[in-house]
Amino acid sequence: MDRIIKSYSDKVFHRKIGILIKKYSKNKEDIRDEVKRLIDFKAFRRLLDLGCGYGWFLESIPDGFDVIMGIDCNEENKDEFLNIARKKAKQAIFKNLLLPTRIDLPSYSFDLITSVYSLYFFPEALSEIKRLLDNKGVFVAITHSKHMLEEGEKFFNFDNLRKLIESFCAENGYDILKHYFSHVEYYDYLNELVFKYDDHDALEQYIEFKRAFIEQDVEPDVVKEKMIQELKEKKVLTFNKNDRIFIARP
Repeated sequence: MDRIIKSYSDKVFHRKIGILIKKYSKNKEDIRDEVKRLIDFKAFRRLLDLGCGYGWFLESIPDGFDVIMGIDCNEENKDEFLNIARKKAKQAIFKNLLLPTRIDLPSYSFDLITSVYSLYFFPEALSEIKRLLDNKGVFVAITHSKHMLEEGEKFFNFDNLRKLIESFCAENGYDILKHYFSHVEYYDYLNELVFKYDDHDALEQYIEFKRAFIEQDVEPDVVKEKMIQELKEKKVLTFNKNDRIFIARP
């Protein structure tokens, strides 16, 4: 788990892979734009971003917040997160914490809380999320389908990867959130990555991006070799990239 956590501190590589994913995605719409259609960010003033990383989610939202706080276990993400948050809010704060843990703030401190591709690391934090959320606030979570990388499971056993993702995934997120919130909605973001015959370098980079997840079960270089072989033989490979947006209210 430590290696997975540490992998989120390489913001340069994450930006590069973000560009790659956009290029090879069948769905060209940015999922952050979908969130902006679902909620009015201008209606909120106090934002808490959990598992915030370097601030990828913040990049797309409008400014006008009174305060934006990011919590992340990688101190390396602090400066970049604050650089982005300061453009969006009067006050920007970064806390270096490993979730789940109690956050030393009063109840109802935020009217918007987000957890983007991170809640499966700390689903136990939901009681703290509920405590910190204003009674009229909104919690937004984005997560993967449990079928992420299922294409590789024809050849490899990814039990540990599957266990992590299924801690909070598209398929079980509603039932988990209903234990904490009265109103839960969800919206599917359907997508797949399509790699063609000459895209083996991009496919290798994508698998490298998942290295910290894959290596819990299988040596990633073995996975790369096999999947590139499959691409050369089949000429086209597609990978499940379905995600789900959850919007929860007290």
